[in-house]
Amino acid sequence: MLIDYMKRSFDRLPIAEKSRKVFNLPNSITMVRMLVVPALFFLLLPPEEVGSLIIAFFFIVAALTDFLDGYIARRYEIVTTMGKYLDPLADKLIINTAMIMMIPIGRVPAWIVAVFVIRDLIVDGIRTISSAEGIVIEASRLGKQKTIAQGFAVAALIIHYPFLGADAHVVGMVMLYISLLLSVYSGIAYFHRFYREVIMKDNPPSG
Repeated sequence: MLIDYMKRSFDRLPIAEKSRKVFNLPNSITMVRMLVVPALFFLLLPPEEVGSLIIAFFFIVAALTDFLDGYIARRYEIVTTMGKYLDPLADKLIINTAMIMMIPIGRVPAWIVAVFVIRDLIVDGIRTISSAEGIVIEASRLGKQKTIAQGFAVAALIIHYPFLGADAHVVGMVMLYISLLLSVYSGIAYFHRFYREVIMKDNPPSG
């Protein structure tokens, strides 16, 4: 199996044992996934139909490797604290960069991007404060659904032009509004859990 071969090949690399908590296979895939970010800057040109498809291809490959590193981490039981934070960071870096790059060329409304970025900053702050209190708030199912919908939206918006008989831009905008609703709703859910498990723990109701 290809994944088993990848794991065996990676294990033969001359990496110190104490460093493998950071430089393990899923974390390394996540780090490599971030290399797609420079390619997203070509969206500023703006690209024509072929260029848009090429950039979309790199974005989609990066999105698919997100499932790959998660699968490998679970399959071989090499889930690490760094991996839990690095994986969503890579997703946000790639998706938010793509959306920001599409603002000047008119493919994404700036206010929608602002809502996504502000929501992510708030959620990251909540998770950081919770971690300092010894409480780990992992990614929720709603948050994962939001990321998947957002990924589909951004891929379609990068393609932009009619593709396989569909208007990619229209499809992308529909998916973007769906992911926006999921983003706001999941953000509220994160805050509610933070309020219940962190704030109320430190400030229990009197009486």
